[in-house]
Amino acid sequence: MNRTGELLTTTLLALLMVLLASGCGANPAQGADGQEPAPVSPRETEAARVSYLGPAGTYTEEAAQFFFPAAGSLLPEETVEEAVANVAEGDADYAVIPQENTLGGAVTNYVDALIAEEDLYVVGEVILPINQTLMGVPGASLDDVRVVCSHAQGLTQSARWRQEHLPEADTQEMPSTAAAASYVAETGDKTIAAVAAPGAARLYGLSVLAENVQITDANKTRFYVLSAARAEEETRDRAVFVADCEANRIDDIIAAIHDAGLELVTIHDRPEGSRLGAYHYIVEVEEEDGITEERLREITSIPEVRCLGSFHAVEKGN
Repeated sequence: MNRTGELLTTTLLALLMVLLASGCGANPAQGADGQEPAPVSPRETEAARVSYLGPAGTYTEEAAQFFFPAAGSLLPEETVEEAVANVAEGDADYAVIPQENTLGGAVTNYVDALIAEEDLYVVGEVILPINQTLMGVPGASLDDVRVVCSHAQGLTQSARWRQEHLPEADTQEMPSTAAAASYVAETGDKTIAAVAAPGAARLYGLSVLAENVQITDANKTRFYVLSAARAEEETRDRAVFVADCEANRIDDIIAAIHDAGLELVTIHDRPEGSRLGAYHYIVEVEEEDGITEERLREITSIPEVRCLGSFHAVEKGN
């Protein structure tokens, strides 16, 4: 091989190594198996303290584990308000809270907890498939069940199934699905069953009485990841704003967001609390090529609008 050929070969090999190192041609949202998106946290998280709605075995814990596979510690709390307060007070680096479910809609009191904290930001989003399971103490059967307990969302999501299979059973709301499973295990009562995540049955030594008791197999919940520091990337997949205004003003704000090139993902309204007809509108948006700081400033220049954060969204496969 002549000198020119050697130089060309060396150059091509060097270029190939650069491309491989940069991941050229790979989808950055996919995991190593190419099937499932890998959670991409906004900053180093190996020593992170992550607060979430406990106890162990909740879907929120599953979302936290998915987004933070190398977290330093997971801190279960009895309420979302306590989990959020941990971050606000510096006792945790992040909090993971449910935001919206396919069947149950917005988890309004959790959204309220986010709005109330002006110094916290949404820095990530996890979309998790929800497969609700009915579980009871060992030896129990469907014929034994007289009471079904779960989180309000679990009861809503299983309502149609329960109407068909347990029409006479009463319901009991619990702070979380895992708390319901724990309660059933503690009582040892065959007449009480819980709707919870499949893993809760193993965790609390319960027997599965029925699988997939939600209305649809397309059931999913979106979770927000909160931090006291904003995400630092130049562009993010999505952003969420709160617009504090009267109902007759929100159309203009949505039009301005659309004119800025952003697509609406979801919108929820919560009462402002001081006068009739005034609301907090939670508006989540996305942009195919990423949302820049310039775009965020354009939207927050609207007087009634405050940015709650911008972030990457990841989804866990079934």
